[in-house]
Amino acid sequence: MSFDPNLLHNNGHSGFANGTSGALRETGIIEKLLTSYGFIQCTERQARLFFHCSQYSGNLQDLKVGDDVEFEVSSDRRTGKPIAVKLLKVKPEILPEERITGQEVFYLTYTPEDVDGNVQLETGDKVSFSMETNKHTGAVNAHNIVLVKKKPGRCQGVVCAMKEAFGFIERGDLVKEIFFHYSEFKGNLETLQPGDDVEFTIKERNGKEVATEVKLLPQGTVIFEDVSIEQFDGTVTKVIPKVSSKTQTDPLPGRIKVNFAISKELPFGDKDTRSKVTLLEGDHVRFNISTDRRDKLERATNIEILTDSFELTGETREMDVLSAQRNHAIRIKKLPKGTVSFHTQSEQRYFGMVEKEATGSISKSTSPAKGKEKDAEEGVIAYEEAGIRMTVPYHIKDLEGCAIPQLGDKIEFSICEVKRTGLQSAVSIKILNRNPNAKRLVGYVAALKDNFGFIETSQHDQEIFFHYSEFSGDVDELDVGDVVEYSLSKGKGNKVSAEKVAKITTVNGPSDEVYPTVYTGKVVRPLRSVDPQQAEYQGLIEITEEGTMKGEVYPFAIISLANKTDCLQKGETIKFQLCTVALTGQKLAYDATPLRRGTVDCVKDQFGFINYEVGDGKKLFFRVNEVLDGVELQPGDEVEFSVILNQRTGKCSACNVFRVSEGPRLVAAPRPDRLVHRLKSITLDDASAPKLVVLRQPKGPDNTKGFTAERKIRQAGVID
Repeated sequence: MSFDPNLLHNNGHSGFANGTSGALRETGIIEKLLTSYGFIQCTERQARLFFHCSQYSGNLQDLKVGDDVEFEVSSDRRTGKPIAVKLLKVKPEILPEERITGQEVFYLTYTPEDVDGNVQLETGDKVSFSMETNKHTGAVNAHNIVLVKKKPGRCQGVVCAMKEAFGFIERGDLVKEIFFHYSEFKGNLETLQPGDDVEFTIKERNGKEVATEVKLLPQGTVIFEDVSIEQFDGTVTKVIPKVSSKTQTDPLPGRIKVNFAISKELPFGDKDTRSKVTLLEGDHVRFNISTDRRDKLERATNIEILTDSFELTGETREMDVLSAQRNHAIRIKKLPKGTVSFHTQSEQRYFGMVEKEATGSISKSTSPAKGKEKDAEEGVIAYEEAGIRMTVPYHIKDLEGCAIPQLGDKIEFSICEVKRTGLQSAVSIKILNRNPNAKRLVGYVAALKDNFGFIETSQHDQEIFFHYSEFSGDVDELDVGDVVEYSLSKGKGNKVSAEKVAKITTVNGPSDEVYPTVYTGKVVRPLRSVDPQQAEYQGLIEITEEGTMKGEVYPFAIISLANKTDCLQKGETIKFQLCTVALTGQKLAYDATPLRRGTVDCVKDQFGFINYEVGDGKKLFFRVNEVLDGVELQPGDEVEFSVILNQRTGKCSACNVFRVSEGPRLVAAPRPDRLVHRLKSITLDDASAPKLVVLRQPKGPDNTKGFTAERKIRQAGVID
């Protein structure tokens, strides 16, 4: 903004003395002050007037924002707007000297010039001052401010409680807790926990002290008490009540008598016993003495009972295992694991035959609803001892990972006897021979869901449902493709399901004959576990390689896969052999291996995607830990992999990812020639070259104006 003082309507007058001009003079306050002009807020009316600094009579350096001035009103010739001219600074009216000492009781404004001495005042400082009133505005300001006392420093403490939006701090200077709101914590509130050391400022709000500006301190900074190195012996004279009453307010209700030069009693609390032993009156104990730094209170801590206490009281010690009973034990001592045993097991092994089958399950994943439908019942084993026929019960829970015994099976077992009751039962059961008349079927695990699965029959043409409660063993150790034996049963609606499922290892192969020829083909139809919508269980593979077999279609099942967890999709290319199923004579694909290749689309932190169509997706997800040999894949790398189906989500992902070849690596593109030529053609003397126009001189770190670093001419396109 430019201003010409000669353009004012002043009728040729330029005098500034009070009352010398005939024009009406007004008063106001300097609201804004710049280098050559400013603005005044009128006190008699609602107006804001412009003024030029040349119209001020006096030293311009003494004029500040907030000063009272007197002026005349004129108008600018060009704009016609009213402006202030002939400014005079008006000194504020000072009331009689009356000094006031105290803390803040009402708000008064002040400026740094009103503070005596080179003192920086802070919130909470105690000061004395005078008051002055502006006769034009009536505003009361503080004047001649003198510091009387600085505000208290920062306090320290330990967070002792945290609620939903606030907490409490145990102070380190007083035996007292202080409130704080979470908005006053300076840091990440998620990291603040009870027991953390903090520092804070104390302020008064609504007549109560609160902690503000709470900051975290290193652990161990705040220490409340000093613990003696020396240990002392004493006698318990008062124990801690088992049930605290409503009138109980003492946090240290216990008492220990110690014989110093003068006998004295030391208090102790529930947290002061080291071994958590139940203390009784008259017990001999050893302890340290803790002295609180704040109020010098002494108490006993790290209390340990001495062994001679049991000799004096004549107490008897018993051994047992902790259980939920109404009777309670005191003075408990932990023994090594396995010391207490409720039963004995014979070293001798017995041989017998199952007379009655036991029911139930030993699976860790048994469904609660299933267990209600079928309660566990004990079975009976018959055996001979010294020529006498005897029987012994057994339970499913006592089997050690073997298949469930059936009626007529020959078994080997040990006998376990309960010490308290003398009852015997068979344990560590091992099946020697199956009953030839019992109908047991063999199959292969085809799918595993949340709490049930499916078994592929030995004919490989259908799947049988089974619940995990029918599996004898740990379901977590069961995998797709495992060989199992089972029995058939009919449930609700005459639906057939498998029961008494057991994992076995010694079975015949999938066929009598495997042909050595390896064929190339493609998947025409996947397994039903991959596409649950299809009616047929088996999948189909069509031979695609040239020859007499081209176009031939063969079925495949879960046993046909080289990798039983692999998920063959429709249209995938595979290599395979043929085999003949012994039970049906059907030719079946065998050792089927997919020929999958794709390029890496992208790699994130712990996962990535491969350009490969599977299902409805164009890209296949994989995890970085599934990459073989720890290779770091890059976009564009060619890889081979297997596809697995997540039974819960129904989505496919890649595993066993192997890098076949590296893709092209991205190279940073050079700077375009047109930019390089343009930079080379520019010189500092060229009038058309870009130039820096300084509107305001910058300041460096040392507060000097301008640039002190020497400017150098650099070659275009080259960076030091």
